[in-house]
Amino acid sequence: MRKEYLALFDLDGTLFDTNEVNFCAYRDALSRHGVILDREFFVKECNGRHYTEFLPKLLQDPAAIEAVHKEKKTDYVHNLDKARCNRHLFNMIQLMKDRYHLAVVTTASRKNCMDILCYFGHEDLFEFLVTQEDITKVKPDPEGFLIAMKHFDVCAERTVIFEDSEVGAMAARATGATVFLVNQM
Repeated sequence: MRKEYLALFDLDGTLFDTNEVNFCAYRDALSRHGVILDREFFVKECNGRHYTEFLPKLLQDPAAIEAVHKEKKTDYVHNLDKARCNRHLFNMIQLMKDRYHLAVVTTASRKNCMDILCYFGHEDLFEFLVTQEDITKVKPDPEGFLIAMKHFDVCAERTVIFEDSEVGAMAARATGATVFLVNQM
């Protein structure tokens, strides 16, 4: 059967609860640069945002910002035991996979995306990944979703997007696709 529909999924907060994973990975990376990451600051300023938006509030040196980002990607895999899988959404994905193309659209790195998909045994479920390495504009810009739609040559009317954050939902709505918000797991 030819797949005529497309389902796009955000990674952090949608497919997986990675709040603690990301906090611990950034905490560990920043500590090596003499910065103590406060949990409250992380929740308010960092969680769900691209590193270029919040790391400059903690570090002034562009080289240090990039070093912390690189180290965070390495520290991420050591904290995956703190992640939670959205089992209900994955059950739905299993039901969708025969009729829908499936893709992940995330501002996370390709490495961290693959790390968590492999950790939970879902690395072969998605046909296409759009990660931070594939985009020039972060959410709320719809660029990542539009890249996936173009890849599969599927129009907005045949696309559903699953998101958890307001900036992600704004990006998803800008495509014209149907949007489902994931509020809790």
